[in-house]
Amino acid sequence: MRSLRLELAKVLHQKRTYLGWIGLVLVPVIVIAAGALQKPRPPDPGDPPFVTHVGQNGLLVMLAALYALASFLLPIIAAMGGASSVASEAEAGTLRTWLTRPVSRTGVLLTKWATAVLYALAGAALVAVVALVAGVAAFGLRPVVTLSGTTLGPRHALVLIAVAYLLVVAGAVCSLTLALLVSTLTDSSLTAATVAIAVFTVLAVLNAFSVFDFMKPYTYSTYRLTFVNLFRSPIYWLPIRRALTDYGVTVGALLLAAWAVFRRKDVLT
Repeated sequence: MRSLRLELAKVLHQKRTYLGWIGLVLVPVIVIAAGALQKPRPPDPGDPPFVTHVGQNGLLVMLAALYALASFLLPIIAAMGGASSVASEAEAGTLRTWLTRPVSRTGVLLTKWATAVLYALAGAALVAVVALVAGVAAFGLRPVVTLSGTTLGPRHALVLIAVAYLLVVAGAVCSLTLALLVSTLTDSSLTAATVAIAVFTVLAVLNAFSVFDFMKPYTYSTYRLTFVNLFRSPIYWLPIRRALTDYGVTVGALLLAAWAVFRRKDVLT
């Protein structure tokens, strides 16, 4: 726990931490501005109702912001956090100091992974709070109409929205852990982040083509918008369970690979 507190203190003293959070907080601000300025138009069949009707309910701001986070932004922020875990220490020449402490390499790796996860979780929570407060102030608090046409009370909707945010963060942890793995293979945090972001982007593009349907059940990017199934009546649990299973297997495999590399990693600086 002491190592985790020290790592968290280090993260909170870095400018990039706050720059990442500021970038995330801009999402609900942009959503509110778009909701206030958009003119009535026929809905786009490709957009979920909580995007097209965002200006009608403050709770929809939370969902529209989450839609933006899940699509691309949160995996990027998470990948940056995971990439800096080991590679930035190697770049700064402080990794060797870490390893001279009375902790195992396994403990160091898990501490850095947990810190990166908490960073992504804090960013998502910040977006949720800002979206809720600003959205309700701008558009009021009303019941939420589900994708099935039923109505959820504000309290029930808030609980499901909170679960949706956690589900999206779980998906982003896959990118984070991939970046962590790459960071054990290189001394460049930029390289690690770039590889993780590129993999997520390529998988998302492949998911868009039916010829690659055979890959979809096994790629974590497939499930980035699975949270919308929470807003059906009844809740469609099957894709959510598949998403959580895929996330668990992906994170477990990547974390095990990162551990296998890091425990044998030569640290020269």
